[in-house]
Amino acid sequence: MVENFDWISGLIGGAIIGLAASLLLLIKGKVFGITGILSGAIFNEREDSHWRIAIIFGLIFGAWLVHTFSSDYFQYEFKGKTWMMILAGFLVGFGTRLGSGCTSGHGICGLPRFSIRSLVAVLTFMFTGAVTVYIFRHVLHLN
Repeated sequence: MVENFDWISGLIGGAIIGLAASLLLLIKGKVFGITGILSGAIFNEREDSHWRIAIIFGLIFGAWLVHTFSSDYFQYEFKGKTWMMILAGFLVGFGTRLGSGCTSGHGICGLPRFSIRSLVAVLTFMFTGAVTVYIFRHVLHLN
């Protein structure tokens, strides 16, 4: 449950993400999909990796800045099991490859372009996430 939700921070953050995605599309002609950016930086040895590394660095550095200057945003304690988190990470990675794109690529860039493929992908992400939470919490009782 989210307590003390600050909709202004969410609005500003969303606008910044939208601006970054729009600039990347306008300047480089690339979609702001974090999984594709990360895998391209790791597995591609061409000149195309500089902007990818800059985005990854910006994500890490930005999180560090927020943590350093507003540590109250990081007052979350994961109460689940470590094996579940690891399994979830692998399943998300597998699903990302299977679906030819990630949540950020489809959700942030695909939906605003009215991509039917992205709409189906985002609906699938959301539905699968909701069903998974229901099964783990209410059927298997693995909180």
